[in-house]
Amino acid sequence: MQTLAFALFATPMGHCGIAWSEAGLTGVQLPESDEAATRARMVRRFPQCTEGEPPPVVRRAMDAVVALIQGSPKEPADLGDIVLDLDGVPPFHQRVYALARRIPPGETRTYGELARALGEPGAARAVGQTLGANPFAPVVPCHRILAANARAGGFSAHGGVTTKLALLLIEHAQFNGPGLFDGDGMSPGAVNRTL
Repeated sequence: MQTLAFALFATPMGHCGIAWSEAGLTGVQLPESDEAATRARMVRRFPQCTEGEPPPVVRRAMDAVVALIQGSPKEPADLGDIVLDLDGVPPFHQRVYALARRIPPGETRTYGELARALGEPGAARAVGQTLGANPFAPVVPCHRILAANARAGGFSAHGGVTTKLALLLIEHAQFNGPGLFDGDGMSPGAVNRTL
């Protein structure tokens, strides 16, 4: 991956980061504690490049991420058409990321289900580790993959599982029934009770 530049952009959750090459996105960063922390993370991730003006295709990707995080009561944003530059990404990771990108907004799978879909039923832990190293969240929607028995599992972005559950709330996520969350289903209190 020859990253050309990165940029920050505001979302309802905070400032995200995005980096790109001529072939596609080389990284996406969910918000850190504040804009300065997100910028510092992008500088650590992409030390060979500087902040720059995103080209139109990257700007469209930024708009799509903002739309996802804003949420829509009728139809969550789908980021499936955003082009990623996967040069240097290990083949197993590429397979996991491609499969994760096929999970529609509002739906979830487990690490074990992804492993079985890959034809490697014993690889649930490897799937989880791969998603924990996901350089493209939320474009590769690792927040839609849960542990067994509808447990949240881990999440490596700032805020951890709280951020994962917040993204699932925004998407009105379903899990084997009426909804992933208890009670009124979509309140912040419901998120806190599931932690």
